[in-house]
Amino acid sequence: MAVFEYTARDPAGNEVSSVYTNVESIRALRCELVKLGYVLVRARRQRGSQRSRGRIRQREVASFAYKFGGMFSAGLSITSSLQVLEQQTENEAFRTVLADIRRRVESGSSLKAAFEKHRSVFSDFFLGMIDAGESSGKLAESLDASARYLEKRLELQEKTRAAFVYPMVVGLVCSLVVISLLIFVVPMFSQLYRRLHVELPGPTQVLVALSTFLRTKWWLLVPALAGAVLAVRRLLKDSRVRVRWDRLKIRTPLIGPLSRLILVSQFVRTFGMLISVGVPIIEALDAAAKVVRNEEIARVTADLQQAVRTGHPVAESLRTHSIFPPMVIQLVASGEEAGILSEMLTKAADLLDKDADRLAASLLVKLEPTLTVVMGLVIGLVLMGVYLPMFDYMACLK
Repeated sequence: MAVFEYTARDPAGNEVSSVYTNVESIRALRCELVKLGYVLVRARRQRGSQRSRGRIRQREVASFAYKFGGMFSAGLSITSSLQVLEQQTENEAFRTVLADIRRRVESGSSLKAAFEKHRSVFSDFFLGMIDAGESSGKLAESLDASARYLEKRLELQEKTRAAFVYPMVVGLVCSLVVISLLIFVVPMFSQLYRRLHVELPGPTQVLVALSTFLRTKWWLLVPALAGAVLAVRRLLKDSRVRVRWDRLKIRTPLIGPLSRLILVSQFVRTFGMLISVGVPIIEALDAAAKVVRNEEIARVTADLQQAVRTGHPVAESLRTHSIFPPMVIQLVASGEEAGILSEMLTKAADLLDKDADRLAASLLVKLEPTLTVVMGLVIGLVLMGVYLPMFDYMACLK
């Protein structure tokens, strides 16, 4: 299938320009436009895929949801809103996606079905909110809630990344210093010791071997790293390995508690947002698990769905799983009793996000001195290995 840029004339005689995806030829494009009441004027096939034309960021999706919901609530039709947003979008890849969605809606497709064709751009949560809003007549509210959720999720991700910038920088600097020592310093001392006929101790021999490898066979690292990445990806596709890996991420000391808070926050917020617009509890749980993408959460979700089907309250079902903090369970129980479950779930997610912020900050405070000491030890050990033969040589001179 190809992508075509085209100009067509509508029934009123006005010319409109847009992009059409998933069509084989200009002839097929002309037939599709005739079905929509347009007459093709000219068309040009685009070169390159959607990936090459630009990446669609989730922040752009959130901005789109805000604008789409605002325009629809102001009285504009769905197709008119999509057309305006399509014209205003600067990202060519996103413009192509919106044009395809608009055409599908114009040809009679439901809004969810039109968006579902671009599942790589719009998450399961977003599609669920679109479906719920369209079926309940609360599309504007669903889009606004989706935008707020996406922004909250992006904000939490950015804070989490920011907390680990320092450890990554320290690790990078340490690696560069060690590599520089191995490439430039170790060879100089190696030649010196060879001329002095100094016997090299074990640690120095290891450093010389590493230095020789980096200077002469560094190119072997590229296929080795590529093979390691491919092997890890292949392993993670195995459901048994994936379950163990996801379980390890939330049980590892230091990092585990933070990962757990973030996962539970995303799950609870998604669950609350979906039921707030009328999505049934079973479907909302399923969509929330897909958004989180964690096998441990997926296993817990299956148990929760089974418990809810048998008539157990949500709070009672959550209580059987230790991954959910007592605060979340208490808020959910209060929400069920008062009939405001979605509001309490959102409040629980907000509290979890604050806990995650505090934990990330405290984790950084603990990591800073630890990483500094580790970096000093690594560089010190390398330098000690370099100078050990010199110490032995000076001792022999005495």
